[in-house]
Amino acid sequence: MFIGTNVYGWTQIARAEGRDFDRARAMADAKAAGLTGWEDAVRSADDVAGIAADAQAAGLAMRSAYVFGTFHTEAAARASTETALAIAAAMMPHGVTRFISNPDPLPGGALKSDAELRVQAKALQALGEQLAKLGAELLFHTHAPEMQASAREFHHMLAATDPAAVKLCLDVHWVYRGTGDSMVALEDIIRLYGPRISELHLRQSKGGVWDETVGDGDLDLATVAGMLAERAVKPLIVLEHAYEEGTPRTMDPVAAHAASVAYVTGLFGGIAG
Repeated sequence: MFIGTNVYGWTQIARAEGRDFDRARAMADAKAAGLTGWEDAVRSADDVAGIAADAQAAGLAMRSAYVFGTFHTEAAARASTETALAIAAAMMPHGVTRFISNPDPLPGGALKSDAELRVQAKALQALGEQLAKLGAELLFHTHAPEMQASAREFHHMLAATDPAAVKLCLDVHWVYRGTGDSMVALEDIIRLYGPRISELHLRQSKGGVWDETVGDGDLDLATVAGMLAERAVKPLIVLEHAYEEGTPRTMDPVAAHAASVAYVTGLFGGIAG
């Protein structure tokens, strides 16, 4: 079974240990934990060769990558689209076909205007169409800001775009937290957009605080897995451990990720893409 890991948590681990982030070391630890894939966050096509070399050396496959960008103004959208396409051209020869975009929020948690949301949706549609022509997918991703005001940014990015052009990377915990710790909201999003879910980002919390492993906790992940199975959705599975104030640190990072791999394999093994 393919289970990837996102780079973000590994950068936090390095920071907590008082050292610079070492991608090769993090990849080696991921491999030791039983993970089979690596998902990096790429800002420039110039970074791809080094990331790919490290992944190959560690024996990790790359199927997806997180790209950045501002899309709510036309000028910024043009520049972000150009960068994303350059990154895609560099990464696709290394096996990456899913490109995840979480459009930059406004400062201070401000809401984007209707006009800005329309510009952003149009830009994501255009980028998704261009990636589709290359044999790749654009996956829309969210954190908490997009779930404000009845989740209007979240819903507009999907309701106003073509499912063939814009898929969904469902970050289950950010949706849960962004909607006021609501399983109902998470379940409804699966009901509404299930066929568009191309990837899952998995994290867990206990008592509202991110846990050190993905296991039993606040989120009913068994229900998530069951709803996806009912809809014959087979997403890419990517762990995204993350740490905040109060997150327990009772296990070393390799052991914590190994525990998550075992849990996720048992729960999602039948639907993993």
